[in-house]
Amino acid sequence: MIRNEVKRKLARGEPTVGNWISLPSPSVVEILARIGMDWLVLDTEHGPFGEEQLENMMRAVRGTSVAPIVRVPDTDPALIKKALDRGGYGIVCPLVNTAEQAELAVAACKYPPEGIRGVAGTRASGYGADLAEYYRTCNEEILVACQIETATALENVREIAAVAGVDVLFIGPSDLSANLGLFGETDGASFREAVDRIRSAARDHKVAVGYYALNADEARLRIDQGMDFVSVANDVSFLAGAAEAAYSHIRGGL
Repeated sequence: MIRNEVKRKLARGEPTVGNWISLPSPSVVEILARIGMDWLVLDTEHGPFGEEQLENMMRAVRGTSVAPIVRVPDTDPALIKKALDRGGYGIVCPLVNTAEQAELAVAACKYPPEGIRGVAGTRASGYGADLAEYYRTCNEEILVACQIETATALENVREIAAVAGVDVLFIGPSDLSANLGLFGETDGASFREAVDRIRSAARDHKVAVGYYALNADEARLRIDQGMDFVSVANDVSFLAGAAEAAYSHIRGGL
């Protein structure tokens, strides 16, 4: 049986916080999951993860309350199926530009008759031992987040938000600003207008809003602004930031 507390918190209007995992390391996942965030997104779009590595990274959160979520490379049902069969509690799907793409992502996450996900005894269902219970519960428990990151997606954001089964509209500021010809200008009026447009569509259709914050201060700011699914940077920035701070302090004392 899968029980996704992230979906329950979002349904109650409570913010959830987690971060991205870019390094293909179960140890990194294990270390971070002990901190007790709500979720970790394992990034198979940009991270160099193999399927066995991904499965071992899922194992690293066992015994914690952290929900493992997979950023898949696109809306390909075969890739989504593999991510969920490994044990994912949901997906983040990049470059969702139309309602039809959102519908495909949702369908790929759900077993028939609601969707098209293939049924098999994989790790997610205890290698088949718990398949009946997993089948009964997973359609309601799997989280579907669609990234809104292009001008086309902005034009279609209300139609995307209206797709049944979409739980989160996720804003990646780097991709969205780049695709709007504003790379890095996330404090400008045009970018803020785009974010407001996404938030309005989400609010009207009772969908959560996600945002990739660069640090803890920005994460708190985005939560104060009403964001519901906020990432506090990623494992690489945590590692590099801590190392840089330590060595800068040492050099400053020499």
